Amino acid sequence: MDLTHAVLSFALLGALLTITPGLDTALVLRSAVSMGRGPAFATALGVGTGALIWGASAAVGVSALLTASEVAYTALRVAGAAYMIYLGVRMVRGAIKTRIAYAEEAPGAAVPTVWNTVGRGLCTSLLNPKVGAFYLAVLPQFVPHGSSPLLVGVLLALVHDLEGLLWFSGIIVGAGALRRYLTRRSVRRAVDGGTGAVLLGFGLKLGLSSQ
Repeated sequence: MDLTHAVLSFALLGALLTITPGLDTALVLRSAVSMGRGPAFATALGVGTGALIWGASAAVGVSALLTASEVAYTALRVAGAAYMIYLGVRMVRGAIKTRIAYAEEAPGAAVPTVWNTVGRGLCTSLLNPKVGAFYLAVLPQFVPHGSSPLLVGVLLALVHDLEGLLWFSGIIVGAGALRRYLTRRSVRRAVDGGTGAVLLGFGLKLGLSSQ
């Protein structure tokens, strides 16, 4: 298998995984609905940056060390689960309140910034060790014989990252086109509640998982 074949094959697998609904998609959609395009793109950038860091780490063997160390994996798994549960509880609580304090509706509410939305996406991605486990399991299968595992691994991770950003861009643009409907309080509460439930589910599953 040459490099071109490896990249195309991995791109197909990455595309299928990217469009599968999951935590990252839920976070970006929630940002697009409740905060607008800017914060949504910032969230997507944070998620993509975290995934790229995991991919690069897998390429240089950091994820291999993490997987080999039960203590390190367990510590990161617990931290990731706690963070997801924390975000999930906040969103669900916000969704069930009679009045939700969005920046445009509640005077004095915190205005979302690029940094805190990027940070939320980045932390969610980095604190999910299964992202690293995916890259560790998949990347070696697509490294052609005689090629540099580091360079090819980073290239494949970048391809997957670009696919994710394209997918998120489509979601954000689509949400923007429907923003007039999606910005209704009932819809935003439903999105917040749904995203919070997804976060809680992922957090509990990750926290209770033994591998």
